[in-house]
Amino acid sequence: MGISKKPLALALIAMAVSLSVSAQDSLEITLNKVSASGVGEKIGVVKVEDTEYGALFRPELEGLNPGLHGFHVHEKPDCGPAEQDGKPVAALAAGGHWVGNGEDRHEGPYGKGHQGDLPALYVDDQGRASHPVLAPRVKVADLKGHSLMLHEGGDNYSDHPEKLGGGAGRVACGVIEK
Repeated sequence: MGISKKPLALALIAMAVSLSVSAQDSLEITLNKVSASGVGEKIGVVKVEDTEYGALFRPELEGLNPGLHGFHVHEKPDCGPAEQDGKPVAALAAGGHWVGNGEDRHEGPYGKGHQGDLPALYVDDQGRASHPVLAPRVKVADLKGHSLMLHEGGDNYSDHPEKLGGGAGRVACGVIEK
């Protein structure tokens, strides 16, 4: 089985950008585990910096299940549970994916859909996420007043065959202060 060249190229671009980050706007977002009963323990931080190519997200997270995870900016600055169909759902108070200047479709970080669609986050076999991802349509100033969400499972950046990329439940969340 061969390695796809597109993810490798994107990773190389993100690394190159990380070396050329300007001293412009930046922030640090604390992420905590979330469940239907509320916000839990801290799992680390994600540092975000503006670059000439978009926002660079540098995760320093641990205690996660290995593999790819859907990664998004959500519309509300609240990581608490909320009810759906009479049952509490983890971090549902964050609302849906932040649409921003995009269209109300899930198309990934390079499409014209939700502006909050970020590149998927890779978690290694030790449960750590440390690989930076680049979101070309986002600036740090856009993020303030929203939340940063990590989903269990990957993201195919489409609403088919499953809505919102099939990323599954919300496992970690961080409020982005104004």
